Amino acid sequence: MTQTDTPADTLHDRIRLPFHFDADKLKNEIQNMGIGDFTFYDVLPLRAPAHTVDTSLPPPPPADDYADGSWTNWMDTSFLKNAPYLTSVIDTFRENTTVTLVRVLRLASGSVVREHTDPTLGLQIHKSVIRLTIPVIREEGVKFFLNDTTVDMKPGECWYLRLTDRHKVVNSSSSDRINITIDMIPNDWIRGIIEKEDKELNSKV
Repeated sequence: MTQTDTPADTLHDRIRLPFHFDADKLKNEIQNMGIGDFTFYDVLPLRAPAHTVDTSLPPPPPADDYADGSWTNWMDTSFLKNAPYLTSVIDTFRENTTVTLVRVLRLASGSVVREHTDPTLGLQIHKSVIRLTIPVIREEGVKFFLNDTTVDMKPGECWYLRLTDRHKVVNSSSSDRINITIDMIPNDWIRGIIEKEDKELNSKV
């Protein structure tokens, strides 16, 4: 499976995909990882460049382009050893396409991620990856803004967001916000799923 040579843009900047996962199981496994307190923003790698996970491996040679993840091999980190359900969630995608970076992202109560763009995280970008988002803990008061409007993502849902567009996060709740993000090389399988949901969403407008 390879990336499409001429990537097409989506009609919508946010698309809920036809996957749903058990947010309680995800939350329990993340909490059992023994992660500690943090300030503002915390990143827990679940899948990372292989040489950073197993330091006996040599680093990859320099690459002309790092955007699509093909510059290195990727490996699960030790955090997944006792997280069978989370591993099965990742397997949903890596059985069908190449999964690169996977992370747990925590945003502390009262914190804000300022507006920014991620220039390589869009389906329309040639030779890049896309990022799927699975909310795990999202209380009232957590708002994800994409192009100045909020995206109502509920725990356990799976979303494609066009992160090449302007976005920011505001956590006005009393709890930490926790998301899982899964980066992958977009092949015909995931591209077809996104495009199908995109078209169906357009027909409902």
